Formats: sequence, structure tokens, C-alpha cells
Amino acid sequence: MFTGIVEAVGVLESVDRRADGGRIEIRSPQQAQRLGIGNSIAVNGCCLTIAGARGDVFSADLSRETLRRTSFGELKVGTNVNLERPLTAGSELGGHFLQGHVDGVGRIARLQPEGANWWLSVRVPQELGRYLASKGSLALDGISLTVAGWQDGIAEVAIIPFTYAHTNLRGLTVGDPVNIECDVVAKYLERLLEARRQPAPSRLTVEELIRQGF
Repeated sequence: MFTGIVEAVGVLESVDRRADGGRIEIRSPQQAQRLGIGNSIAVNGCCLTIAGARGDVFSADLSRETLRRTSFGELKVGTNVNLERPLTAGSELGGHFLQGHVDGVGRIARLQPEGANWWLSVRVPQELGRYLASKGSLALDGISLTVAGWQDGIAEVAIIPFTYAHTNLRGLTVGDPVNIECDVVAKYLERLLEARRQPAPSRLTVEELIRQGF
């Protein structure tokens, strides 16, 4: 479980993609030496397991599903990535609950300064649009953000100077991919409503038929 409050920005040191998965290496002096084999870490909002660590570099394996579902299938060496360690008991919940399970990949449509702040627009895959709501929560590359506007498949969020300076946003341009994780509450509500719409299973049994005289 994560909060969407980025702790550090690392650099993609290497990436090995294969048909059945892959592995990435990330350089992060702030985080690598604090991680142990088997620990979890969110990289651009995707929960990964530490497979190796040496000096300032840690590595993690990628499944085929991860490569298909996230931006790791196209990120280039040298790209900045957002890092966050899991939430611990007693930690401050400054963002919103994130599972590190990426729902899909969006595309930067606009990143424009607005005074001291920035205005970010992201094109969201059509199938994810039903989970978005104005003033609701949305994670982009693992950053907890609030939806300021939602129209025609575009989610708009306001970026404050601190977020811009301390995340990978400062290096993104129009067309770049970003990992999207929608609010988990919306996904569970949808599943519960789907279950309620399904017909209830029949309670008619052989014993009940006999009891009624058939």
C-alpha cells in the first residue's frame, strides 16, 4: 500500500525487455541503500519487488503483464522515475490509498505553466474514464493528484511548484506515457454494483421439491 507522495526521483539505468518479461535497474542514492532484497517499492506508481541491489542501484523483475499494462514497455534509459516505499503503520497519509496496481497508460496532452504553478492535461484510456470524477483522486506515475477537470477523455490537474520540482513531471513532454491508477474505492463500488445486478442463484433443491410434494 502506498500514498502517492513521491519520496525520491531515480534514473532508469538499464532495461531488459523479453517476450516473457524483463528486468530494470534504477539508480537512486536516496533509496537504493535503504532497500533490501524482497522489499517492495513503487516505481512510477507500479509496485515492484527488489530483486537485487548494489551501491546506488537496485533492480526489479517485470512480468509480461507489467510490461503490457504500464509505461515500462517503452521507457528509455536515462528517464527519471518516481519512487515511493510502502506505507508503514503510523506513517502520515498525505495523499490517498494506492495499491501500486497500474490500470493503464495515459498520454501527456498539455503541461503548461500557470503563474508559479503548472496545468497538466492527460489523455486517459476510454475504459478508465468511468472511474474519474471532478475533485476525485487520481495517481499519475505514482503521484497522488486531484482531478480538477474531466471532459472528452482528458483529465486535468493542477501542479504546485513543489510537486513539479520533486517528481519526474519536470522532464515530461507532450505525448509521453504516464502510468494511471484510479481510485480503488471506485473500482470496488463498480464491482459491488455489478454483483447486485446479477440474478440471484436459485435456492430450489431436490429436498425442497420433495418437501413441496413433487
